Amino acid sequence: MKALAIIPARGGSKRIPKKNIKLFSGKPIIAYSVEIALNSGLFEEVMVSTDDKEIAEIALKCGARVPFFRTKGTANDTAPLNDVLKEVLNKYKEQNETFDFVCLILPTAPLIKPENLLKGLNMLKNSSFDSVRPIVKFSFPVQRAFRLTKKNEVLPFNPEDFKKRSQDLEPAYHDSGQFYWIKGNRDLSGNKGAFEISELEAQDIDNETDWKLAELKYKLLFGR
Repeated sequence: MKALAIIPARGGSKRIPKKNIKLFSGKPIIAYSVEIALNSGLFEEVMVSTDDKEIAEIALKCGARVPFFRTKGTANDTAPLNDVLKEVLNKYKEQNETFDFVCLILPTAPLIKPENLLKGLNMLKNSSFDSVRPIVKFSFPVQRAFRLTKKNEVLPFNPEDFKKRSQDLEPAYHDSGQFYWIKGNRDLSGNKGAFEISELEAQDIDNETDWKLAELKYKLLFGR
């Protein structure tokens, strides 16, 4: 069974300049995604999809392949992951290469555990899901969220839920932002499956505070 790892890493990040190659605990953050894929032994090929020459050079040094660059249509910040996935797979098909499973591994996911990567693949293999991803439980009931008006007044989104005990409210989850396993003939728009990981194992990185939190979590998880 052939599997392909795709690490989508475009250039031009705005909130954190050069985010995908910024040093994280001493090395470019994309290196962690490349290394976890290579060391897992799960993939026939590990490639980086990018439009940026500097990212490509670092990816190659880390051991990934960069067989082609992104087109303009998938190089902007509004292009969905599904479009990147389809573009990459179509390029491989032109070279008569197909894969049974594909894993989109985000370039800013240094907290991925090898056992979670394997768990996702096994879940996909043994289910009817088109894709599988790790998710994280919200630490506070989302049903008790407020909206803030222009006058700084707080109003509940769901007033009735404030009358219930927190343990009686249904748990809610969010994407961990780490990886997505997909069957080779499917995409991310199909039947989705997931498994839960802890808050310690994931960190969304959108600003400098997030970055520092991710580094702290990395030290707690891996001791380095």
